Amino acid sequence: MRQRYILAMVLMAILAIPAATWAQGRKMITREALVEMFESIGRDTKWDMSKPMLWGYFFTDAGRAKLEKAAPLLEKEGYRFVEIFISDKEDPNDPDLWWLHVEKVEVHTPDTLNKRNKGLYKFAADHQLGSYDGMDVGPVDRKD
Repeated sequence: MRQRYILAMVLMAILAIPAATWAQGRKMITREALVEMFESIGRDTKWDMSKPMLWGYFFTDAGRAKLEKAAPLLEKEGYRFVEIFISDKEDPNDPDLWWLHVEKVEVHTPDTLNKRNKGLYKFAADHQLGSYDGMDVGPVDRKD
């Protein structure tokens, strides 16, 4: 699991690359960022990205209720519900930020992941969620 979280940190840095703005004022993950992410995975891991991998997808909202309603809709689309959790806060006066984590075992290329992300951005907008925040990836047979 540590390797997956380390990669998630790398992905967050890569995905901070300037991107097109979407309707809710968030940054969209660009195809170019995905190409860079796949190149980084190729350099920094021994993962065979042509094989099924465990992809985690993350949504946020200021409240838990919308995420609870979204989870079964995503399950109907083949995603596995993992958890809904609240972010830790440095300042107790900061607003709450809730996260929905779902996952799916699948094979992606930068192009297929770009298409998946576009669909998940649309899902978040259609269901008035705060955001689709992105994804992480790890081997299917990882040991937690």
